[in-house]
Amino acid sequence: MWTEHITLIVEQEFPMYQLAPNIELLFTEVAEYHDRVRAAAAAGFTAVEMWGPTGADAPAKPKDIPALKAALEETGVVLTAQLSEPRTQFMIPPFDDSPFFNKLDEGVAIAHELGCTRMVVGSGTGFGGSKRQVQLDKLIDIYTRAIAQIEGSGITLVLEPVNVRVDHPGSLLDRTAEAAYVARGVASPFFGVLYDLYHSTVEGEDPATELANARDVIRYVQVADAPGRGEPGSGAIDWPARLADLRSSGYDGPIGLEYYPTKESLQSLAYIVEVAATA
Repeated sequence: MWTEHITLIVEQEFPMYQLAPNIELLFTEVAEYHDRVRAAAAAGFTAVEMWGPTGADAPAKPKDIPALKAALEETGVVLTAQLSEPRTQFMIPPFDDSPFFNKLDEGVAIAHELGCTRMVVGSGTGFGGSKRQVQLDKLIDIYTRAIAQIEGSGITLVLEPVNVRVDHPGSLLDRTAEAAYVARGVASPFFGVLYDLYHSTVEGEDPATELANARDVIRYVQVADAPGRGEPGSGAIDWPARLADLRSSGYDGPIGLEYYPTKESLQSLAYIVEVAATA
């Protein structure tokens, strides 16, 4: 079976997608994050992703950065993405973006230490009392300044629109097209969109359309099934079709596996590994 998959990949002349299990949610059969990296490597994965390094803005404990760095270097596993901390909560009143900017350099320093090239940012709950267009333009201003602050770092900031129907009620940015608008406004090769297939599906978007329309600014992709946000194969998403849409859009970067498994980690990963092998 695997020989056939490899032959097909060579004939189609594109690389197999690199899958990056999220170590907050997967390989939790072992307690420590650095040991989850080792577990992912032992399972054959060459990449992982994580939430924030300090645990300040996510339901997670802080990472032991030296131990995590050692595990990544020991295994050769790549950290594809981490959250920017604090997460962006730019609401009015009061409008205060200083916590985000004050901690941005620290996040970049940690990303450098861990060999990570992407930091995930968001919109928060927006700017109360302002028209939507004004709010989107404020995001462009904030992230233009952020990119200027970290110029030369080699870190790409990826803006994630999230669904407001189930997981993130009240968030400003819930549409892929609006995230793409912000990314084009920032106009930097080091700023783009994180396209999360789960959030997009829950919002009722058509993935093929959104991926085609935002293809120039998509810098990272995450997946989970819907409904339920479990592993691919646990919900109603047609995974061969959706990965075909992703391939048609021209995206060939890593895919973060940010889902809540309904079974043991390795078992939950089996289906998406099989589908991605021929996508």
